[in-house]
Amino acid sequence: MASDLRPSDGTKLFIDGKLVPGSGGVYANTDPATGEQLGWAAEGTAEDMIAAIEAARRAFDDTGWSTDPALRARCVRQLGDAMKDHVEQLREITIAEVGAPRMLTAGPHLEGPVDDLGFFADLAESYSWRTDLPIAEPMGMRTSRQLRREAVGVVGAITPWNFPHQINLAKIGPALAAGNTVVLKPAPDTPWCAAALGVLAAEHTDIPPGVLNVVTSSDHRVGALLSEHPDVDLVSFTGSTATGRSVMAAAASTIKKVFLELGGKSAFVVLDDADIAAACAMAAFSVCVHAGQGCALSTRLLVPRSAYDQALAVTAKTMSGLRAGDPNDARTVCGPLISAKQRERVEGYIDLARREGGEIVVGGGRPADRSGYFVEPTLIAGLTNQSAVAREEIFGPVLVILPYDDDDDAVRIANDSPYGLSGSVWGTDPARIDRVVSAIRTGTLGVNGGTWYAVDAPFGGYKQSGIGREMGVAGFEEYLETKLVAYPA
Repeated sequence: MASDLRPSDGTKLFIDGKLVPGSGGVYANTDPATGEQLGWAAEGTAEDMIAAIEAARRAFDDTGWSTDPALRARCVRQLGDAMKDHVEQLREITIAEVGAPRMLTAGPHLEGPVDDLGFFADLAESYSWRTDLPIAEPMGMRTSRQLRREAVGVVGAITPWNFPHQINLAKIGPALAAGNTVVLKPAPDTPWCAAALGVLAAEHTDIPPGVLNVVTSSDHRVGALLSEHPDVDLVSFTGSTATGRSVMAAAASTIKKVFLELGGKSAFVVLDDADIAAACAMAAFSVCVHAGQGCALSTRLLVPRSAYDQALAVTAKTMSGLRAGDPNDARTVCGPLISAKQRERVEGYIDLARREGGEIVVGGGRPADRSGYFVEPTLIAGLTNQSAVAREEIFGPVLVILPYDDDDDAVRIANDSPYGLSGSVWGTDPARIDRVVSAIRTGTLGVNGGTWYAVDAPFGGYKQSGIGREMGVAGFEEYLETKLVAYPA
């Protein structure tokens, strides 16, 4: 890829400081809005991945990267500056290969994550790497103690396709700032967003050879090497819970650290004293953002049984007014799904809902005026929380509405899930809201439309939604080890 970041040039891996072709040749990259081929991406192989791991190992073991926070801060800032300088090219790449709505590239799909790199660069300089503990007298020996935080080592970062810039940078930023070296394996569906990082790092930063490596590939087994290889000290994975289990199992063979940000089936709880119309309209709108391809989106709408008919009508009206549209249109909120495979998955769940006795109140099909991998915003009623579409992550613009009897019943339904990633609570009584929020077992919750997402806010889940936290100081510390040193006092 040349420095102007033309999408058609994304055919290089970034290994040991060099832009190199994939040893497996290239594979096709597809526009999800049209189903047509955009161009080619580098086909990395196991050989390429092992070369990247070995380069990262050398850079960590044999250079001063891990002990030079000033260099790390400068390099992370340079990467952010380079992305800002090329933001318009990156925007077009993101819309083309992700199907990201143009309006979202001004926020979490591009510009927001790029700005966030500055937070991690600042942490490299301001973090308390050494902390003196009080004098102690273990076994009668007066002892001075120092707590040190040090980089873990080689980090394998495996990322999904739904918000590639946000997730790539949420791993690369803190990992590099903390002193680690990184091998990034992006999803096969969004190789160019990651390949651009390699180009910008090579041409516009002082990142030393081997510190950052990017290996694109259509073969998921190439990424699996990061979980298995003994020279990788930590694997940071975002994706499905099923794949997360495989990552964790493979990592167990070398007892490496694991960070997992996995699936969700979050509940949007509308209390009976809430503005029912406003809450349900927001629930309907939010589940359609980026065609529902977000792990933290609330896909179960829990409403009081006494207000069920009103809630259903408002939700249906809002979803009927939302259209799956061209991601290049600045008005589009709901673009395409990422691939034909993902569209088939979503349609399979809609068909399953019908077989389970559910009513497709809105949507349920493909837009007649669209090519590409589109599914209409879909509202499903008439099912219980035991139905498959209420329990399993669909990853599409599909909302299930469920009635509840009282606050305790709402909490019970919200918690009756293998996941615990996010959610929302709407109401007017602060004490009542606080009781419900405290009882729901999830990693993040928004109250009355409050937004928890920010670079300084740790994100992650309970239960099968993951292990650890991303973003914030907590996310930075995921990439650190703790060492305690004791001296005679």
